[in-house]
Formats: sequence, structure tokens, C-alpha cells
Amino acid sequence: MTFLPVVEREVRAPMPGQRDDGRMPTTDSAAERAYAAIRGGILDGTHRPGSMLSENELATQLGMSRTPVRAGLSRLQDEEWITIYPKRGALVRALNDREIADLADARLILEAMGVQRASSDGRRALAERLEPGLVDQREALTARDLDRFVTLTIAFHRSFVEAGGNLTLLDVSDRLADRQRLLLSAHRDTLFDRVDDVIDEHRALIERLRADDPAGFAEALRTHLMDTHGPELGPI
Repeated sequence: MTFLPVVEREVRAPMPGQRDDGRMPTTDSAAERAYAAIRGGILDGTHRPGSMLSENELATQLGMSRTPVRAGLSRLQDEEWITIYPKRGALVRALNDREIADLADARLILEAMGVQRASSDGRRALAERLEPGLVDQREALTARDLDRFVTLTIAFHRSFVEAGGNLTLLDVSDRLADRQRLLLSAHRDTLFDRVDDVIDEHRALIERLRADDPAGFAEALRTHLMDTHGPELGPI
């Protein structure tokens, strides 16, 4: 029996943007990846409001050609995260004063309504569930871990809407989460300077739940949102 010699194949690292199986990703999948990466950078504060994004630099950072990056940027402009200026780049948008006020007002209505609709037992149970999380929130702020704090505080506030049991309102709240994340990222310095105040305000919300006082909760939430984001909010 004749044995053929074993030929060892050279294993090469994939080229930038190339998949592990050696094939190049499709334009659609690369564009989706570019979109997700740039959007993630906007939401976590890597790309700050007012900064100009370069198509060439993004393509280099993401290891892909300019074509999918351009497609990703176009989609982000359609969603109003950026404004594209031909031959100059893409400007990361900041929420304007009206958008900030409308977002805070929407959150006030959704969260206060959720707590109002909850049962007395449900409000007290929610207070007990949320109390331990204040330790994690303080640790995240003290460590200046913005991403962790934002995740924790969005979940904290989401629980108030969830308490009302209306899935449609919860869906509306979830669709506001990205704007909330963007706003918190833009206000990172304020959050880090107000560690004790933020935690005390969150604790006050929990105490209103424990006291079964939905009206007092709504007023405490209104004050908290105004102190954090600035706009004057009317009563519920």
C-alpha cells in the first residue's frame, strides 16, 4: 500500500473584515455590523454629541471598506442620530432642549402611570426588590462606570412602567431607552458629580412605593427628572 505524503497547509489570519472561513462578508452583513458599531459608539459616549465622524477613519477602525460604513451612516441619519455633510463627515447629533423636555415628560407620564396602576401589594413588593440595587448603582457611579450605571438605572426606571401591567406602554418605554441612554451619556459629568443626590433620589422613589403613595411617587419622580436633566415639568 502506498501512502501519500501529508502536506501541511499554511494557516493564515483572516484579512481585515474577512470571516474566519475565509469568505468576505456580504455588503448587507457588513453594513449591519458598521451600523451597530457606530450606533453603539454614539450610545456609550465614544462618539460624543457634536463630534464629526470620518468615513475613512471608521472604515479603518472597523476593518472594512467605506461602502458598508457609508450605508451604516445613511441609516443612522435616517434615524436622526447623525447629520451627514458631504465631503466633511457625519456630525453626531445632540438632543435639543425640546427633545430633552419631551423625553423627560414622557418618562414621567409612563412611570408614574405604571406605579399608579399597580396594586398596593405590587408597589410594596417592587420597593423590596429594588432596594438592594441601589448599592450596585452607587458602586457604578463611584467607579465612573457609566455603561454599567446606565444599564442599571434604565432597568430601575423600567420597573415602574412594568408594574402597571400594560405591555403596550412597556413597549413604548423600551423604545425610548436609546434616547435615555444617549441623554445620560451626554450628562455623564453631572451624574458623576451628583452620586449622593442621584442615589438619594432613587431611594426616595423606593420609599414612596413602600409607603403606598403613588401621588408622592409622581412628585418625587418629577423632581428627580428635573434635577437630572433640567427641563421644567408640569404635574401629572
